[in-house]
Amino acid sequence: MSATQMETTPATRLSRTITLAVILGCQLMMVLDTSIVTTALPHLERELGFNSTTLSWVQNSYALAFGGLLLLGARVGDLLGRRRVFMVGVGVFTLASLLAGVAFNAEVMIGARILQGAASAFAIPATLALLVQTFPEPGERSQAISIYSAVIGAGGSVGIIVGGVFTDLLSWRWGLLINVPIGIVVLLLSPRFLPETGRVKGSVDIPGALTVTAGMSALVYGLVNAGEAGWGNLTTIVSLAAAVLLLLAFVLVERHAERPITPLRLFKDMTRSGAYIIRILIVGAMFSTFYFLSQYLQNVLGFSAFAAGIAYIPLTLLFFLMVYVIKPLSALLGKPALLVASLVIAGLGMLWLSSIGPDTAYFPDVLLPLIVLGIGQGTAIILLTEFGMSGVAPADNGAASGLVNTAHQLGGSIGLALLTVVFAGSGGTAEGTAGAEAYGAVFTSATWFYTLAVPCAALIYLAQRRAAGNASASRP
Repeated sequence: MSATQMETTPATRLSRTITLAVILGCQLMMVLDTSIVTTALPHLERELGFNSTTLSWVQNSYALAFGGLLLLGARVGDLLGRRRVFMVGVGVFTLASLLAGVAFNAEVMIGARILQGAASAFAIPATLALLVQTFPEPGERSQAISIYSAVIGAGGSVGIIVGGVFTDLLSWRWGLLINVPIGIVVLLLSPRFLPETGRVKGSVDIPGALTVTAGMSALVYGLVNAGEAGWGNLTTIVSLAAAVLLLLAFVLVERHAERPITPLRLFKDMTRSGAYIIRILIVGAMFSTFYFLSQYLQNVLGFSAFAAGIAYIPLTLLFFLMVYVIKPLSALLGKPALLVASLVIAGLGMLWLSSIGPDTAYFPDVLLPLIVLGIGQGTAIILLTEFGMSGVAPADNGAASGLVNTAHQLGGSIGLALLTVVFAGSGGTAEGTAGAEAYGAVFTSATWFYTLAVPCAALIYLAQRRAAGNASASRP
């Protein structure tokens, strides 16, 4: 029996399906934890003694640790073996979720969230690298990446749905404690079904690790602080200036490092670099939908946490539905052209959503824009994940996976910081219908994120056309 036949046996297909389920289970629980507490924030404020200033750090502490350590986590996975690092990350995340779920004061909750974010930074870069290794055949790999991308894209809205249901029907604590049984199942299945990767010879690039971790942390902290205190705040200015200097130092270090933590050659390809930039932009726009629309539904339209969560179901379903239609659409239009079209569609959906006001009805003025957004954003995220890993050598899978997830996390932090400033500057308030038009201003600003993403996608389209032309010319 040939190697190809061996790869397509029922036992092999079942094993790969379970492998994909394990990877997706980890990815989903870690991504949805960025938003699962959104609908529960008022309850946390009352029960754990938060005030209006410290409450935002329930989310920000997770984002800070996650974003700051992602590239380091990717490199450690390459050095020590991705399955090993994945399992350690899942184990720590599971314990941190248990701690967060039983937290009895604000300090314990924030500490647990920092630990969750750090664990995610080491586990998540390994997931995409393991997936690419598990599915070597291009067709199967493309389908697996599509499902993986849908989970990433839908994770935020799934978190709001799950958080809203648990908050209203049981307790906000179950939104965090649900990670414990999921984590245990993932840990039990991992040794049997996840492939272990060989260790890359070398050591951690210490100067690169220190500069990128400190730089990313300073960047996320500065953006978070800008959302709270404004861009003119001294802490914001110092943090962002430090981030620029540290990240410039990181680039200089990586240019001369023997085994860099993030090979700069990954940025030489126009398709990959464009995919990272577009991802930052559109994830930043979509975070406004997760964060501000949830508040709008509860504070302006009077939805309960449960109802606000249910309101996101159409958006979430479309993220997953696009997995099944992207293959025929790609065959019809080509992936670069489909990316341009999907960004235009998503931008139109966001523009439509910007028309909301104090008297807006959920149907049709919220539901229909969400459907348009789900079609465009769901398609774009799938394509961007594939483009972000295109042409990457096996030795660089971990680093490329780390960059995809770093772009995703940075996009959320940048978008939320910028749009929080827009919300406050437009007269937005935390409660009641006063300043309800500020939500429309937020979504209008988010529309510009898609507007900027479209020309970047056009450059990817031109680069792909040029590469295809060169390939045709080089054939005998």
